[in-house]
Amino acid sequence: MASICLGRQPILDRNHNLVAFELLFRQEETEETAHVTSDLSASANVIVNAYGKFGIHNVLGHQRGFINADPDLILSDIISLLPSKHIVLEVKESASITLEFLQRCKELKQKGYQFALDNIVAINSQVELLLPLVSVVKIDVLALTRNQLTQLVNQLNHWPVLLLALKVENQEQEAHCRQLGFQMFQGYYFAKPEVMSIKRADPGKIPLLKLLALVMQDNDQNSDIDEIEKEFKHQPGLSYNLLRMVNSGSDGLPLKINSIKQAVQLMGRKQLQKWIQLLLYTSSQSADSLSDEITQTAVTRGKLMELIARAERPHDKNHHERAYMVGILSLLDQLLGIEMQQIVNKLGISDDMNQALLNRQGRLGQALKLIEAKEKGETASIPSLLSELDFLSLNELSDIETQVRGWTDHTDATVN
Repeated sequence: MASICLGRQPILDRNHNLVAFELLFRQEETEETAHVTSDLSASANVIVNAYGKFGIHNVLGHQRGFINADPDLILSDIISLLPSKHIVLEVKESASITLEFLQRCKELKQKGYQFALDNIVAINSQVELLLPLVSVVKIDVLALTRNQLTQLVNQLNHWPVLLLALKVENQEQEAHCRQLGFQMFQGYYFAKPEVMSIKRADPGKIPLLKLLALVMQDNDQNSDIDEIEKEFKHQPGLSYNLLRMVNSGSDGLPLKINSIKQAVQLMGRKQLQKWIQLLLYTSSQSADSLSDEITQTAVTRGKLMELIARAERPHDKNHHERAYMVGILSLLDQLLGIEMQQIVNKLGISDDMNQALLNRQGRLGQALKLIEAKEKGETASIPSLLSELDFLSLNELSDIETQVRGWTDHTDATVN
């Protein structure tokens, strides 16, 4: 029975009233800070634990939660699992800020999501790109002299943003920040991060695979939900997580859910599929200490496959989704230590996806072969693979890779 941990640090207003928490990745109950090798996997674990394990109402109460959101998370489908009313997405100035990232932020803002700009010590061109999108600016007061802090605040007063003093460590710092007009405060002077901990059995990989297979099937909706409900009933831990997740999306008091079937219907098949995929990968990382690089590569493959499919059939959304799934599933054998044939047998996916995953055949298989060749640096084989596809040029492939670059760490660069 493993301990599930989640850190949270209070954010206070000028009257020292609690207004929010920053939610933090923690692996041990005694950790004050955490060693994070991948921002995406750390954020995924925070989301799974806050919504699925603890229940977001238990974590936040009526306050909002600030969650670190690197470009990978912003551009992923994971965001759609998070109700906008609960969270503030923390973004940082970064070399990986792209036009695609900025457009995605604008779309999320229109849907009601709020953004905070994290760890600011100066205004530069990257910060200026993000300022129109954010509601809160978190300034690292510990890194600045009094004069530098005053100058920065004067510059930021030209923008309609709330100022949050980050890393306040003593009364003198707080007093100076109050004089400058800061509206919110966070730091060890007020409270160190609290590590919440509960005991939960890992949901296990095989049950998750079975559920993913059921959710992905295209059969009669009602009979599918009956089968999904039956599988949940054999997995009390997963059933608990499902109810937590559904309640996390509700307003105020928890919903009165009378059955697993009702919870599945309320969540919806698309959201359920994304949640199970997220659980599958976070379960793999925590249980087996598997390489973050493999997970990042799987996410990157999914996006590359989707964009290549869009280039071939711009209006065939079903084809795009199947291509994305092939990319995501293509490394499950390495992540789970299970033969790909066993995975395919459990999922019951379409023939073209089967052929792609098992034999690298068909249109999806050819695209996957191309991506794998690029990953291995097999430049000599790229022209012939593109010729087999017969709809994509080398320049178009380069454009697609540029679009996806913000999704994952590459071997020679790290997304900050």
